[in-house]
Amino acid sequence: MSTFTCPNGHASTSSDYCDTCGAPIPVTAVGGADASGSAPASAPVAAPDPDASATVAKGLPVPSASGPQSCPNCGSPHDESELFCEACGYDFTTGTLPRPPDPSTAEGPGSPDADAGSAPDAGSAPDAGSAPDVGSGGTAGPLAPAIAVEWVAEVWVDPDWYQAQESDEPCPSPGLPAVVELAAKSVLIGRPSASRNIHPEIDCTGDSGVSRRQAQLTTDGQRWWVEDLQSSNGTYVGPASGPLPTDPVPPGQRRELSEDDRIYVGAWTRLVVRRATPEERSQ
Repeated sequence: MSTFTCPNGHASTSSDYCDTCGAPIPVTAVGGADASGSAPASAPVAAPDPDASATVAKGLPVPSASGPQSCPNCGSPHDESELFCEACGYDFTTGTLPRPPDPSTAEGPGSPDADAGSAPDAGSAPDAGSAPDVGSGGTAGPLAPAIAVEWVAEVWVDPDWYQAQESDEPCPSPGLPAVVELAAKSVLIGRPSASRNIHPEIDCTGDSGVSRRQAQLTTDGQRWWVEDLQSSNGTYVGPASGPLPTDPVPPGQRRELSEDDRIYVGAWTRLVVRRATPEERSQ
């Protein structure tokens, strides 16, 4: 029987791979084999089973040629043509056990477990307490503080104005005024009408002498103006003392209000625009 020498110095009866270590046999080694039993280098040589040869060389029992074999180290099944166990790395040719992992490198810098335990994930979500809670309405952060009311309008029943108008309707009993917050820069004085979609901020319901759209109050934050909106009975402005006004404000023209001016509309309604008191601002 011819023998061949592998690059690692092992004698092998196979001409393609070493029976001992499985290394490829160089062509030059095949050509220089013993002439006594060797086939020509150019002639095809059937390779014997390396597993069987190695087993015989080691004195181990020859595995059966039929069916899968079991790894002597871990017991995992394997094909008899395989050189190494895919489960543990056992060398079926040499019988070498797999090399145990080095404890110093088992969890090196490249290990996923080491990375996971050494540094937090840069993309991880922050703690629930570090971010503002977003409710179902989609708003985040603290609520905006309520805007303090700076101006109000007092709505009075004025018996003197009622007598001057000589209205046929009975005058309501005078009492404390209704205080209306002036939160907008443009405020409508009138009576509501659902059919005409009129909803005045200063509602004079009860005084039929007030038009649906009687007058408009406007402000720049420091001053107020009144404008008559083509009302049927006119809009009047007069001082706090002295006789009642007799000349209405021309429709379509704005009239600036002085600090103590009174606005007269309808049969008995009197309005006073003033700054809100501290109690009214805190409400």
